[in-house]
Amino acid sequence: MAEESSNQQLLHLVFGGELTSLKGVQFKDLASLDVVGIFPDYKSAEAAWRAKAQETVDNAQMRYFIVHLHRLLEPQS
Repeated sequence: MAEESSNQQLLHLVFGGELTSLKGVQFKDLASLDVVGIFPDYKSAEAAWRAKAQETVDNAQMRYFIVHLHRLLEPQS
């Protein structure tokens, strides 16, 4: 069973965009969302998230997120 769980794909999506306000999560322009990619584990998704967040540090309204796709694909687990 340990071998099975180590081979399990835990997909994560990294994306972001400019928000309308710092108080919520509503994007200014959905057409201009930046989809960074889908990653096979949280560690690599976090590395991509950190890189994009650092690139856009001068824009306070730009936010990047990590979505746990594996939780959406199998919500019962």
